[in-house]
Formats: sequence, C-alpha cells, structure tokens
Amino acid sequence: MSIKVRLFVVTLLCVVALNFAIERPAYGYVDPGSGLFLIQNISAMATGVLFFFRRRIKALFVRKHEEKTQS
Repeated sequence: MSIKVRLFVVTLLCVVALNFAIERPAYGYVDPGSGLFLIQNISAMATGVLFFFRRRIKALFVRKHEEKTQS
C-alpha cells in the first residue's frame, strides 16, 4: 500500500474513532407516526412500480400458446 493511502486510512479511522468517543446527546424528537408514514410511502412506491410494469410481470408467469398453422 502506498504511503498516501495508508495515511488516508489512518486519518479516517482516527476521525471515526473520535466521533464515537466524543458523542453528544441528541435532543431530537421523532413522531411515532413518522415510521408508519415511511412504511406507507415505500409500499405506495412498490405498488406503483408493480402497477406500471404489470404486463411485463404477467408475461413472466404466463406462457404464450403458439398456434400451429396447417398448410
């Protein structure tokens, strides 16, 4: 490993260690309904994606019947 990369890694590890060692209390408040709102948004996005690609998803599970032509 080159000296610059090694110095960068050591510096990064020192900064991360200092962040964990000198942590301050967080005085934040998260509303209990925020988690449910996040889950609702994720499920709405997933439903929208499934609705948008419904034909392609259906094509994965349904086989097309090939018609045999007689000559």
